[in-house]
Amino acid sequence: MRIISNSRRFSSAFPLLVLALAACSPAPPEPAPAPKPTKPVAVVPPATGPVQPTGDWIDWPITPGEWVYRKDNRGSLALFGESGRDAVFIIRCDRSGGKLFLSRSGSIGEQANMVLRASAGLQSYPASNSGGTPSYAAISVSPRDLMMDRIAYSRGRFAVETTGLQSLAIPAWPEFSRVVEDCRN
Repeated sequence: MRIISNSRRFSSAFPLLVLALAACSPAPPEPAPAPKPTKPVAVVPPATGPVQPTGDWIDWPITPGEWVYRKDNRGSLALFGESGRDAVFIIRCDRSGGKLFLSRSGSIGEQANMVLRASAGLQSYPASNSGGTPSYAAISVSPRDLMMDRIAYSRGRFAVETTGLQSLAIPAWPEFSRVVEDCRN
């Protein structure tokens, strides 16, 4: 019987014990103050001009891409660029007009020039927009222009510098020379 009476005492004291323990626990923390509004940070727009390679052109990093050669009704062409994207440089032989057209991606202003650099020298040409989409800056030259041979025999690369556009360092692969030879024959 004694056990029963002790358990009755304990069962009647249990709620008081729980209340006493609850009174000993710390108060719930106060909510953190609301954050103060911040001033908007001014975002500096990126530079608008092209990032030009520095140093000697022969040391510039090669523009990413591969050459692809094609023939069509007008003659032949070689395109240089990354697979699945528009070409960054094109050489086209227009057999009926007896001209080579060299084009690089981008749009230029009036009185722009395209400078071609090779190991054996450089030449500057007046350039104009081709008028197509996407836009290209282009020059036309004779297939016998000395600069075409300089590029064909350049040591591994040639450079294309165009007013207002990023300069390119392009590998001198056989596709370029093949288009030149197609136009000479």
